[in-house]
Amino acid sequence: WQQGTQAMVGDVRGLNSEYNVTMSTEGMSREEAEEYQKQVVEEKMERDSEFLVKKAERATLRTCLRDKYRLPKSEQDANLMELAGDDIDVPEELLKMVDEDATEEEEKDSILGQIQNLQNMDMDQIKEKASATMVEMKSKAEEKCSVM
Repeated sequence: WQQGTQAMVGDVRGLNSEYNVTMSTEGMSREEAEEYQKQVVEEKMERDSEFLVKKAERATLRTCLRDKYRLPKSEQDANLMELAGDDIDVPEELLKMVDEDATEEEEKDSILGQIQNLQNMDMDQIKEKASATMVEMKSKAEEKCSVM
């Protein structure tokens, strides 16, 4: 039922747009109508082109994030970026954020980064935190599970 309704709505939209074009060209000469039709087609092509570029920009950003988080690459995103070519403009701020996060992650993952983390740890504080967590978990378990 819904599919049939959607198909009818799509048909009506198509007829409606054709109807609007013929209605808007009614008072014009044939040359004016052809010029108007040409202008409408050019505007549609321009909108489609801009839309494709925006989709490619989003695909580029997704690709950067996939690289950063070591996720599998998307063939669809690669195809979109290829279609757009050199028209892709990703904001510099976003690229900087991705690059900064990647370098921070690399530093943390390095052996020197791990050694620095070990030096910054206070073992007494860690022991206190662990025992406090155990006491808290034990008390919550006793609250939830009362034996009669």
